[in-house]
Amino acid sequence: MDPHLLSMFVIAGGTLAIPILAFIASFLLWPSVLIRIYYWYWRRTLGLKVRYVSYEDYQFCYTYRGRPGAKPSLLMLHGFSAHKDMWLSVIKFLPKNLHLICVDMPGHEGTTRSSLDDLSIDGQVKRIHQFVESIKLNRKPFHLVGTSMGGHVAGVYAAYYPSDVCSLSLVCPAGLHITTENAFVQKLKVLHEMSAVEKIPLIPSTPEEMANMLKLCSYVRFKVPHQLLQGLVDVRIPHNDFYRKLFLEIVNEKSRYSLQENMEKIQVPTQVIWGKQDQVLDVSGADLLAKGISNCQVELLENCGHSVVMERPRKAAKLIVEFLSSVHNAANNKKQD
Repeated sequence: MDPHLLSMFVIAGGTLAIPILAFIASFLLWPSVLIRIYYWYWRRTLGLKVRYVSYEDYQFCYTYRGRPGAKPSLLMLHGFSAHKDMWLSVIKFLPKNLHLICVDMPGHEGTTRSSLDDLSIDGQVKRIHQFVESIKLNRKPFHLVGTSMGGHVAGVYAAYYPSDVCSLSLVCPAGLHITTENAFVQKLKVLHEMSAVEKIPLIPSTPEEMANMLKLCSYVRFKVPHQLLQGLVDVRIPHNDFYRKLFLEIVNEKSRYSLQENMEKIQVPTQVIWGKQDQVLDVSGADLLAKGISNCQVELLENCGHSVVMERPRKAAKLIVEFLSSVHNAANNKKQD
């Protein structure tokens, strides 16, 4: 073989080896770094931009895609201990002509965390309203989407600020007095009696606890490598004290059933999406909302747990888009009449 050709292959091989070795090293030694790169890649691929906005001395971090248009904008609120990027799998299946915004909830990821912050559901609703005001999203009524804790906040927001919202999607929301006590709720009661707040199943501190949390939240069984579980834990551990404080705040008497207490005030068309095999919040909550909200439609998903966004992103996106279209068409027909 020509010496020059041989040297070219060696150089090319070395060039390719560097990123491959870097990837392997990141996966084995710094899996949390790899996770952050993963989110960065998907935000970039899906055309999402990260922005910051301040309300007085409080900073919100959010991602957005598109601009306000004829159709309502979408504001998406994530669940407990998650962040704005949890919606990426759903956004992948949403039309690119929709203006959408995903915000980090109070104290999460890039949004300000303050020891003085009111982390109750009412306090979070007020913070989200400050965010909406800061980016002037309520110049025109928008569609509000929330899951789990974010669904709790979204529902109460629609009750408190009816002129801001034109329609609502609640994905297995918290905040309801569900009489069916599943194993998760029973365990929480035992932990409460023992004052063992460090053992809350939704706040893992080891790869094994992370694997158990994923099993709790998902009907679909994902095979997650130990290194990746470690990376997920590494990302969360610095925030676990905050998560414990937040969890205790949203399950206390002031906040626990706030959605149920306010659901009759919700006047906008509402969509409820719930996994039938939800082991965190029992699916019977969907029936409570259907009876308590005047204009409500329910979609129950087979073979799906609490993490609808992760387990059935395509279906969730399809349901939201179809609901938006039906509400938008009904509003246009009403105007013509």
